Amino acid sequence: MARRADLLSALSVLLLLPPLLRAGDPHPTEGRLTNSCLQARRKCQANPTCNAAYHHLSSCASSVSTPSPAEEPSVPVDCVEAAQHLRNSSLMSCTCHRRMKNQTACLDIYWTVHAARSLDSDLCLKFAMLCTLNDKCDRLRMAYGEACSSGPHCRRPACLQQLRAFFEKAPEPHAQGLLLCPCAPSDLGCGQRRRNTIAPSCALPPGTPNCLELRRLCHADRLCRSRLADFQTHCHPMDILGTCATEQSRCLQAYMGLIGTDMTPNFISNVNASVALSCTCRGSGNLQEECERLEESFSHNPCLMEAIADKMRFHSQLFSQDLSDSTLPVMERQNKNLALRPQPWMPSLFSCTLTLILLPSF
Repeated sequence: MARRADLLSALSVLLLLPPLLRAGDPHPTEGRLTNSCLQARRKCQANPTCNAAYHHLSSCASSVSTPSPAEEPSVPVDCVEAAQHLRNSSLMSCTCHRRMKNQTACLDIYWTVHAARSLDSDLCLKFAMLCTLNDKCDRLRMAYGEACSSGPHCRRPACLQQLRAFFEKAPEPHAQGLLLCPCAPSDLGCGQRRRNTIAPSCALPPGTPNCLELRRLCHADRLCRSRLADFQTHCHPMDILGTCATEQSRCLQAYMGLIGTDMTPNFISNVNASVALSCTCRGSGNLQEECERLEESFSHNPCLMEAIADKMRFHSQLFSQDLSDSTLPVMERQNKNLALRPQPWMPSLFSCTLTLILLPSF
């Protein structure tokens, strides 16, 4: 009963349920609904594969979480496989009506399937699992995950060193997949997993320093100074369209090269792919414009934004069909061939979120 109450409470907050059933309101019969979850569940029960996948997914509900980087992947592979088995089931598009009979039972089914769709569409989770399956990527990621653990155990210099080691030594397709995985705007878990790739609570400076102070610290370190110059060269927009001064791949490499330095950038939220430095221009005095130019070279850089968007589109295409053993070779070929550009369309997995359809009253 507690679980049902929690489901209904979350549903009313997140999806803005209409007012509760009023006295005298009619209860539409299940037969008049379009693919209700109760109907879809009965169809699934008649198929042994679908039925087994649904039962297995029900036991996976507690596994869907967003832990620290060192604990990835947070969902067992068999749970993702169960979600894949339900992809073509009518359960994936089933609906519930706010005045239907057996509404609670319908919502129980809906939220079980919602977990399946979340697993199926969370590409950041899939790239995390691919990293885990690669010994070198997994070893390097575990190292920075441990060094960047939040709380009293956070040692920022060690965290930054391990972050640099990961992005320097991990296979580029894996590193780019983890950092530049696409998330639907409504998939906050996916967006949080992407932000946590850079462990913001430990890797970024305490408080909110002035951006010019960050640059001063960076210039005092030869490695950081060189990488900042590399970023300013290759991520410099040449025109109002944001065309990069060099190839987009060079811009992305320069951007990733800054991770683990005093100028470490990161995604600013869980709902979009905008990036920024962890600093402010408040208190810059007569250097205000110079500070804003530095800050905007990350947060309002059309060359960088388009390079990130193109890479995310490419990563979406990799998972537009079922993952196969050929995925990583394809990624490696794309990174070596600068002429191979992603197509300007977004496959369904990038934007697919399971929306509860609250049908109007009959």
